Amino acid sequence: MLWLVLSLPRLPLEVFPCLPPPAAIIHRERIVVIDDVAASAGVLPGLRLAEAWGFLPGLSVRERDLAREQAALIRLACWAGNFTSEVSLLPPRTLLLEVAGSLRLFGGAAALFERVVAGCSEQGFAPQAALAPTPLAGQWLASAGDDRACLDTAELPHRLGKLPLAVLELPARKHARLVGFGVRSIADMLRLPRAGLARRLGADLADDLARALGDLPDPRPRFVFPERFAERLELPMPVDSAMALFFAMRRLVATLCGWLAVRAAGIRECVFELAHECGRGPRSATMLVLAFSSVTRSAERIARVLDERLQRLELPTTVLAITLQVEAPAALPGHAKSLFGARGKSAGDSLAVLIEGLQARLGKDSVHALSAVAEHRPENASRRVAPTVMPFAGNPDSAGPERFPSRRTVARMRERKTFGQDSGQNVRVVGAVFPLQLPAGRESPPPSAPDVAKAAPGPRPLWLLAKPQALDEAAGRPQYGGPLRLLCGPERIESGWWDAAEPDAVGDVRRDYFVAISTSEEWLWIFRSPAGWFLHGLFA
Repeated sequence: MLWLVLSLPRLPLEVFPCLPPPAAIIHRERIVVIDDVAASAGVLPGLRLAEAWGFLPGLSVRERDLAREQAALIRLACWAGNFTSEVSLLPPRTLLLEVAGSLRLFGGAAALFERVVAGCSEQGFAPQAALAPTPLAGQWLASAGDDRACLDTAELPHRLGKLPLAVLELPARKHARLVGFGVRSIADMLRLPRAGLARRLGADLADDLARALGDLPDPRPRFVFPERFAERLELPMPVDSAMALFFAMRRLVATLCGWLAVRAAGIRECVFELAHECGRGPRSATMLVLAFSSVTRSAERIARVLDERLQRLELPTTVLAITLQVEAPAALPGHAKSLFGARGKSAGDSLAVLIEGLQARLGKDSVHALSAVAEHRPENASRRVAPTVMPFAGNPDSAGPERFPSRRTVARMRERKTFGQDSGQNVRVVGAVFPLQLPAGRESPPPSAPDVAKAAPGPRPLWLLAKPQALDEAAGRPQYGGPLRLLCGPERIESGWWDAAEPDAVGDVRRDYFVAISTSEEWLWIFRSPAGWFLHGLFA
């Protein structure tokens, strides 16, 4: 096992970010923790408050708040889920991470240690960190400020021996007795007979030494991650600019991603609640909802959408605190690494990023997808749905389900004469059957009723006009910037008698659809009805 220990000696002060320097935390009228400005003025922990004010009359003080410290420690434990699920709390100011199983994932012990310490600092804490094979040894090394990695149990007697007795945090009576024995460091204590030490100072001290050296097991209770994520972050000062909130919000996002990683879950939506300054009366909080096209726990992806939304957010007044909530996380297992190195982003990931960026800029309701409806009339054959990114079945490298080919593909097929023909003078392209285009002056025999019934639906354009556009007709040919050349058709659509009398309904239609090419090489979807020729869609 390998334990990364984060000791937070200034946690009682760090939970009050709005306290101006010089600052100190007190408990029962005595100084507990001070900042650097107060320390430079001669204020020391343990002083009475009156004595501290004598040294520094402008000292800002707050009573110690154990509830805030516990909440901050829990928030940091959730953030630590980004690195390991084996997290243990040691109140009031220590966090232990068992990271042996995470070394290869993060590039080794040194890289992981550096990343955890840097991330803890970004969360607003100043840690004293240590890496050791036993949790108690890590606690003592961190308390002494020794951040050199100790990866082997055989090194522990030498490394721990250099530490002073103060790291043991012994009661004053036991500490005085050890000093009376001539003990000044842990190395001096290790030279004493273990049995005699236990008789004179109690078995607890001897057992602690054995646990620190790895001679006795030292199980630690696992931190139970909360079932629901709702974390609040108080700002160090009132903020009146939305973009200035981004750094603080990223702290909460990193904490959320750690919580999600431990649960093997992701989110489709999260809510930021911005608490405002009350002013003359109570003011409701600003709610900022981030939505995602697919389940995610990527901090970069969440931050990208957050940045887009903040650029367009206008605050009614200054913000004092931020709360991040997640109501319904969804299952999201981890992704396997490629055997031959990292792979680029999949098409689904790129599409999800595009959808989320458009939603953040244009609004959630301005971006939608289309879903097919069992309806022959083109106007009613689709409906708007929320955009989602679904993995394609079968070949992961495929771009999606089979579709009608692009005009370039069909042009190449025509040049190479690769259209397959059947007995009915039809052209088969990607599962659809179209009448073969014949030379000028030659008429195609009309298909029989059974053939029409068996024919598969023809191609559908990506862009369907909201209302069909009437076309001129000259010498029996439709015109659109010149005469149109019919590529394939007709496809008869005759449907809708049941809603002919309803207002705003498409009603009963009788249309023959064709794919046509204009003089400017545009691919058009047109139809002929008793009222004439109409343009209904454009192919990509």
